[in-house]
Amino acid sequence: MLGSLISSFIALALSCVVMGLGWALAKRAISDREKSSPFECGFDPIKSARLPFSLRFFLLAIIFLIFDVEIVLLFPILVSMTSSFSLALMVSLFTFLIILIVGLFHEWNEGSLDWAQ
Repeated sequence: MLGSLISSFIALALSCVVMGLGWALAKRAISDREKSSPFECGFDPIKSARLPFSLRFFLLAIIFLIFDVEIVLLFPILVSMTSSFSLALMVSLFTFLIILIVGLFHEWNEGSLDWAQ
């Protein structure tokens, strides 16, 4: 009990020291409106927040997220296939890939992947 309390206190103290050093040693640059403003999704954060949102950008971001999650879902299957081969695992892998490929062709035929027309 006492050992975990001491180690927690040491971790807290070390964190505070590192944060304090980072704050004290950081460059204090002159505040520039361009540099201090956030830049997200190609919007100018200084103007009105009620500007219309590009639906094409949103669809492209969603497609990117879908295929990014696909990698996360496929990686464990590929790792488990190196240790043992299973027909059920192979069928589920190909079913998942076929669903994604059909979705990709649907998006392509719909025109969602064309950034500029």
